[in-house]
Amino acid sequence: MAPTTPKKTKEEPASKGSLNFSLISDVIDQTTFEQILEMDDEDDRDFSHGIVFGFFDQAETTFENMETALESKNLGELSSLGHFLKGSSATLGLSKVKDACEKIQHYGAGKDESGTSDEPDEEVSLKNIKTTLEDVKRDYKEVEGYLRKFFGDSPAPSE
Repeated sequence: MAPTTPKKTKEEPASKGSLNFSLISDVIDQTTFEQILEMDDEDDRDFSHGIVFGFFDQAETTFENMETALESKNLGELSSLGHFLKGSSATLGLSKVKDACEKIQHYGAGKDESGTSDEPDEEVSLKNIKTTLEDVKRDYKEVEGYLRKFFGDSPAPSE
């Protein structure tokens, strides 16, 4: 008889195959992420794994493109890249990453962080983007660590 897998509870620490959403609710939206997991086959996580690890590749490339656009002071490109990564991170329920990318989108469009007021000084927008990009990269590494552990993969190379 094959051994049975113990049922996962929300009280468990983050270990392979489980996420303690009460500890990480500020970085991953449980409802959204569980909707992705529901698309998996019963006996594997191939679908969600592919989506999450595809996002990792996409995020790393987008961050590199953001750094390049920041160096060249290309606010329009920064706004577009922020919008792009905001959508991808929202799909997975990565709340902090989504929120920071939305701020970058707004700053790049010459607005304040909420997108409601104009910010006519491009240097202020670029400074805000630089700070927010540093923050989002740190938040991304945090969520990447949780998700790599969840899927049983080794930590990210920089960890």
